[in-house]
Amino acid sequence: MSDPACVFCRIVACELPATFVHADDRVVAFLDVDPVTPGHLLVVPRAHLPALEDLDDDTAGRMLQVAKRMAAALRASGLRCEGVNLFYADGEAAGQEVFHAHLHVFPRHEGDGFEVSARWGSNPAREELEAIGARIRAALDARGQEQPDAAGPGAPGRD
Repeated sequence: MSDPACVFCRIVACELPATFVHADDRVVAFLDVDPVTPGHLLVVPRAHLPALEDLDDDTAGRMLQVAKRMAAALRASGLRCEGVNLFYADGEAAGQEVFHAHLHVFPRHEGDGFEVSARWGSNPAREELEAIGARIRAALDARGQEQPDAAGPGAPGRD
């Protein structure tokens, strides 16, 4: 399935130019035309899937497998790459601009100008974290999705 108005669908269909570095039956990877750093890649499913929740587990897993391979290739490429960031924006509020699932692979180096700005250090009370966790577990349950043991690994009383 594709959307003729979607730039990534048109790239996948080779209707628009792109510099591909990987292609298989499920996903492709190509260089971003407006890179944050040289070598900035996008891993994109072939199917037009606008949001993270639209991805089936196999496609989501394949995207991460390919991103991992791309990160290793970036490190071995001779491009300046002292680290790698993976970035997925899901929804307009998260900064998604092209509504076709895609995972950014950014080669990083000291002084590259890339930054993640956030308000770290809010340190909520344990009770607040537990209440938030309960809401998320309830949403998983309502969707019929598997939940981890609420006590978590290493909790007292676990073998």
